[in-house]
Amino acid sequence: MDFLLSGVAACGACLFTNPLEVVKTRMQLQGELQARGSYVRHYRNVFHAFYTIGRVDGLAALQRGLIPALLYQFGMNGIRLGSYGLVESAGYIHTPDGHLSPLRSALAGATAGMLGSIAASPLYMVKTHIQAQSEAEIAVGHQYQHQIFPPGSWLVALSAGMTSSVVVAVAMTPFDVASTRLYNQPVGPQGKGLMYKGLFDCFSQTIRTEGIFGTYKGLGACYFRIGPHTILSLLFWDELR
Repeated sequence: MDFLLSGVAACGACLFTNPLEVVKTRMQLQGELQARGSYVRHYRNVFHAFYTIGRVDGLAALQRGLIPALLYQFGMNGIRLGSYGLVESAGYIHTPDGHLSPLRSALAGATAGMLGSIAASPLYMVKTHIQAQSEAEIAVGHQYQHQIFPPGSWLVALSAGMTSSVVVAVAMTPFDVASTRLYNQPVGPQGKGLMYKGLFDCFSQTIRTEGIFGTYKGLGACYFRIGPHTILSLLFWDELR
């Protein structure tokens, strides 16, 4: 029951925060591996991105990818919060004298987050593909014709796990940028392999071409999303329990 309630709570939060996820995805893919100032910035900031997407793609586009996003949140947070709830109920995050152990709690949370992200990784890829799709006028990144559970969807699960385990937006954003780009990466030049070989190669190429600030694209959207999403998820989870 803990797994079910946790998943439902996360889905409730996702209904409110998915538009910020769309904005974040578009901003993180904007100017991918291009030097600053050498490309057209369709999205100047979070608020301009909201306006631009609504004007060009339509207001409904702000909820693009909602179904896979809901399935991802149900799977990922159902496992994450459900697992943590079981560990908490069993008393494993408490010391023998009954006090809460910050270290055990942090380890349990990080482990549960990684397990949830690995299990739901294919849905994150599907969500990213759909959210990146737009009219040619404001297109960024690779515009996939979406397919369910694309090949290789598990290869970047570790990156997603690392992202979910970090709760501070400033620390999380570079991993979030890397996750988005790894999930949405097209085939490289002349069709020879993928654009990125892995997480660290993605960091290296991004910093080399876009500078260190390239790893912080979408920071505003990430910040505005993670706070409300976490609060709403835990609020709904607590009320449902």
